[in-house]
Amino acid sequence: MIELRDVHKSFGPKRVLQGVDLVVPKGESMVIIGGSGTGKSVTLKCVLGLVKPDQGQILVDGQNVEKAERDEFLSHFGMLFQGGALFDSLPVWQNVAFRLLRGRLKRPKPEAREIAIEKLRRVGLKPDVADLFPAELSGGMQKRVGLARAIAADPQIIFFDEPTTGLDPIMAGVINELIREIVVEMGATAMTITHDMTSVRAIADKVAMLHDGVIKWTGPVAQMDNSGDPYLDQFIHGRAEGPIEAVR
Repeated sequence: MIELRDVHKSFGPKRVLQGVDLVVPKGESMVIIGGSGTGKSVTLKCVLGLVKPDQGQILVDGQNVEKAERDEFLSHFGMLFQGGALFDSLPVWQNVAFRLLRGRLKRPKPEAREIAIEKLRRVGLKPDVADLFPAELSGGMQKRVGLARAIAADPQIIFFDEPTTGLDPIMAGVINELIREIVVEMGATAMTITHDMTSVRAIADKVAMLHDGVIKWTGPVAQMDNSGDPYLDQFIHGRAEGPIEAVR
């Protein structure tokens, strides 16, 4: 569903991506791990066409990202943002139905509200939450609203950017479980970036380790602990000593 071929991206003298090759099969959940500043978010932005690579090619469902018609192309994606990124001035249901109230996916307002309430129910929130504002919700509830918004238009591909950041371990477990259930239920292709190894084990089919601008290792999550790759081994066990230099 997603293929990156020799993707390079620099910002001034800083070379962030230096030849990323990655294949994400249709209907699978790929989790990209790696330290801060290694280019995980830049990789997602390149796939979405928000950042243009300096070199290389990105295909989504066989289509070159750079040649795609933007509105039609982006209609296939859903995204759960790291900080929730909810609109403070809009009630919850309008946050969830944001894409359904405008643009090429526009639905009549009553229908959009109905879909929003159904998606909220899917992530474990009651209909009475629909008319509240984000500021009236806990962090965990806001994250669920963000997840409901990500799936509101039944996308083929869903991106999750650090989905459990800022959550306590129990709520993080709930979000991980919801993500796994929803991705499988929808048959969607998922791409996640995270530092949270508990999340990786809960939601990944495959894992890719990004370091120094390239994919150092990729494979099934079940093979992660016995990969034999020193970069991956150091990262997943949080060791200070190893080929990855800790910034002190």
